[in-house]
Amino acid sequence: MNYFLIINGKRLKSFSIILLTAFVTAWFIYIQDNTLPVFSTSDGPKAVYKGKDGVALTFNIGWGDENAEPIVDLLIKNNIKSATFFLSGSWAERQPDLVNKMVKHGYDIGLLGYEYKDYKDLEDVEIRRDILKAEQVFKKMGVKHKKILRSPTGHFDKRLLKISNQLGYTVFHWNINTEDWKNPGVKEIVSKVKKAKTGDIILLHASDSAKQTIIALPEILQVLKENGLKLVSATEMMIDGKAKTNEVN
Repeated sequence: MNYFLIINGKRLKSFSIILLTAFVTAWFIYIQDNTLPVFSTSDGPKAVYKGKDGVALTFNIGWGDENAEPIVDLLIKNNIKSATFFLSGSWAERQPDLVNKMVKHGYDIGLLGYEYKDYKDLEDVEIRRDILKAEQVFKKMGVKHKKILRSPTGHFDKRLLKISNQLGYTVFHWNINTEDWKNPGVKEIVSKVKKAKTGDIILLHASDSAKQTIIALPEILQVLKENGLKLVSATEMMIDGKAKTNEVN
């Protein structure tokens, strides 16, 4: 009888371990499939790279005075209500009317630093200074920008996430990079957008170096419409904790 009880005790222990493992696995899958608040993790802030609802069409503008306005006008002409522009402070200073036009039509404005420098090459104090300088530009212009930002060149690490968090900003990254600034051809730019699914964040550029973006944009909008994808702003994507976050080494 004692032997019988020992055997069942071992089996019970094994069953308990299996049950616990299954529970932990199920919970992990659950939290991966259900979005979390951006700063909900215990190990610090993370970059937003994907959302739950809609598709975010985002544009970086660091310099130039030729491409940006035609792109904004095209969005307005196509009745696009939701788009997000990440602007460098130095560019915004030179284009106040266009920035106000973006705001007037309800587009989200985020920061792209001030001088468009690579943050991985800067000291913490320099990164902080660049962000705050850009912030002051928008304040002087009376532009209510969103508390979202991107590293000017896209390179960022835990230092930037920590600094951004301290300043009250969220790093809003992307998971579809069209690489339009390389001017790979309209077909190539559009082909990357064709892969978009609900929750994706698309990176485009409206700086003068991206010469093919304005040509590709009408087809991009058509592709997203045909695929039944709703365009949302960065703010809309993050609201109610609908944004997914990503670890940064």
